[in-house]
This record gives sequence, structure tokens and C-alpha cells, in this order.
Amino acid sequence: MPRSLYPLFQAIATAPTEQALRCKVMHHISEYFGVQRWGIYLLDANNDLASIDTRGVSDTFIEQYQKFGKSVDPVLKYVLAHHAPAHEELVLPKGAWKQSELYQRCCSIHNHEHIMTGPLVGHGHLVGTINCARIGHIPAFNQSDLANLGAVCTHFSARLAELRKLPSKANPLRDRLTPREIQIANLVAKGLTNAEIGAELWITQNSVKQALKRMFRKVEVSARTAMVAKLKDTP
Repeated sequence: MPRSLYPLFQAIATAPTEQALRCKVMHHISEYFGVQRWGIYLLDANNDLASIDTRGVSDTFIEQYQKFGKSVDPVLKYVLAHHAPAHEELVLPKGAWKQSELYQRCCSIHNHEHIMTGPLVGHGHLVGTINCARIGHIPAFNQSDLANLGAVCTHFSARLAELRKLPSKANPLRDRLTPREIQIANLVAKGLTNAEIGAELWITQNSVKQALKRMFRKVEVSARTAMVAKLKDTP
């Protein structure tokens, strides 16, 4: 018998903050969808990336996807057009996946053999996506996977909308940051350099630099010391 999604729906419904919501879903995706790599991408009001949570996905892949893959991603194009989940075998002719530009430029390099994306929506617009990838010789996603991801996305979208309606004091500045960005902020507060932070978190120095730029925008500051002070003063 397929595993019930009800416990995950309950976890989503009771998440007290946006950060907790992301963490709960990130923690459980692999066990429900049999994936080795997954993530949640949320967009801001300008349709730019506001946060990225990933597991098993390297910073190099994220950079390559944003630079080369996003514009040619047939699955994402379907999700944008229909606000419905999709995988590569749903949107491409049989046998065309490995000849696609996305596979050639990004997925083959990082062993993403099968991909599936679901929409997170609010006020009639796409506000983010949940992304899954299987590696190696694991079978492709099927209709059951699509239905389950669609259900998860529906519950996530509804809870996200509820949380974003709460008074600002219930959504502190730290809640704007991803778990990885909070790690970086804590290390900045300890006085570590970008190189030292990269070594501590096993990421490149450039990845730390780019993360800090995103964090500055989210927290609305222009310097490390101001960010540390503002986050410290936030309840």
C-alpha cells in the first residue's frame, strides 16, 4: 500500500514560520518520492530567487542551471504555463529527454537522470517550485508521483499564503533566510572571513560571496556588520 501523505500534510499545516515550513518539507521529500536530490525554490515580488533550499545538489549545479538551464527547461516551462506538476516524460516525446538542451548542458553532468517539478502558487502567480531528481538507473517518475507532488504543493502553497498574512512580528528577518544562509550569518557573526566560512561549510568562497549578496538584499543592508546587528536585534 502506498505511504500516506497525511502526516506530511499535518506537518505543513502546523508549521509556525515560513522557515519551519521549508524545513519540514525538505526533511520528508526523499522518503515520499524516492529521490536523491531535491529542493525548494521561492521567488520574490520581482520574480527573482528569494531563497533556495537543496539536498544533494551542488552549488555548481545551481549556478549552471540558473545560467544555462532555466531558460531551456521544458519541465519548468510546462509548470509555468499550467501551474501543474510535470516530469520530463510528460512534456517531451519518448526518447527526447537525453537529447534535450537541459539534459546536455546541466543534468547529464550532474547525473540527474529524471526530474520532476511542482508549482507553488499565490494570488494566481507562481511563487516558487518544489524540484526532485532521481539519479542512476532508478525508474522515471509516474502519474502517482505527479499526483502526490501536486497535493504537497497545494498544501505548501496554502500554508505559505497563511504565514505571509501574519503580522510582521511573527515573521522575523531570520525567517527570510534559508537554513544555509542562517549558518553563514552565524559564522559571519563569529568574525569568520568568506574563505573560512567556505571551508567550514564545504562550499566555495564565491558561493559564500553570492549568498551574502542575497542575504543583504533580504535583510535590507549593505554590509556584514549591519546584517549581524539587524539579525541580532530581531526577536
